[in-house]
Amino acid sequence: MDVFPPGSTVGIIGGGQLGRMFCMAARRMGYSTLVWTGALEAPAMVVADDAIDLPFNDPGALHDFVARVDVATVEFENIPHGTLEAVAGEIPIHPSPDALAICQNREREKTFLQSNGIPCAEFAVVSSAEELADALKEIGTPAVLKTADFGYDGKGQRKIEDGDDAEAIWRDFDGARAVLEAFVPFKLELSVMVACNGRGKFACYDPAENQHRHHVLDLSIVPARISPEVAAEAQKIATGVAEALNYRGILGVEFFMLKDGTLLVNEMAPRPHNSGHHTLDACATSQFEQQLRAICGHPLASTRLLTPVVMLNLLGDMWPEETTAPDWTPLFADPQAYLHLYGKHHARGRRKMGHANLTGPDLDDCLARAEKLKAGWLEIASKG
Repeated sequence: MDVFPPGSTVGIIGGGQLGRMFCMAARRMGYSTLVWTGALEAPAMVVADDAIDLPFNDPGALHDFVARVDVATVEFENIPHGTLEAVAGEIPIHPSPDALAICQNREREKTFLQSNGIPCAEFAVVSSAEELADALKEIGTPAVLKTADFGYDGKGQRKIEDGDDAEAIWRDFDGARAVLEAFVPFKLELSVMVACNGRGKFACYDPAENQHRHHVLDLSIVPARISPEVAAEAQKIATGVAEALNYRGILGVEFFMLKDGTLLVNEMAPRPHNSGHHTLDACATSQFEQQLRAICGHPLASTRLLTPVVMLNLLGDMWPEETTAPDWTPLFADPQAYLHLYGKHHARGRRKMGHANLTGPDLDDCLARAEKLKAGWLEIASKG
């Protein structure tokens, strides 16, 4: 298996905040980076060594990219499969196009989980109002209808209640093909980041307990407030998912936890994940360094949690105005709070503008400090 030492050039397909943080980790370890932005807004460009600011379907950009890098990875999964296959035909890319294809489509994702005996919610694939009506008879209500492609942060989803009209729902739903899932009355949402280096070695981080606000991740609480047995089971399942995918890189596995501790896999993210940002300040090794180690063929480093931590997402609705940032003074006054901004210049809605990690020996105190910061910024923004 190829090993790429410091001094090699790593290509990143996608130029958002995940690519930005990956480039920062790579630079610290002596790697050069080339970001291919896809002609999308690209906060990673200012920290990468170089960038190709062209669409993913541009033949010249593809030729330039593969000619200038030694190994490639991805910053988000919604990249045309043909582009990924073309890159893989020229240079190593991790995770593989096949793994990415499974994770970028809910139908393939759910079918993969089911066929590999990995616990997930009951589901049916539908492509018409008639199929939706039949599936609702089998699965029952409440249920959740999700687009097959390109869904994240709650996008492309609709909850269906008893008595809702299948024909009207399908007429209004934006998608020719969808997945109907049984509604899961979960107690907690969890996630596990697992790194795999292609040599049969896996390293799991402690599970994160995730809380959402308007379908966007709000807080990640680590360690999750669950039993050691549930934590171990989540890590075991996450590793099993990675093994079944023949995965190389870092993978986020999201779970629903039921009241009795049963775990169901909800989604997979074939890249660093928002709920893994706490690793930057609270773990022996960040998820971004692990991603670099994994794709470059190096041994994985320690995932040890050094301190309890709460990761607070800094969303656009905390900004008093589109181009006016919050007053960071309360955060800087906290000696165990760490600010990470993504270099985005315009705050809109619940756009992810950055995050803050609140650390300390008492998890409840970390959570209280995070909630206080959030409440203060939201209050000021609401008056703006």
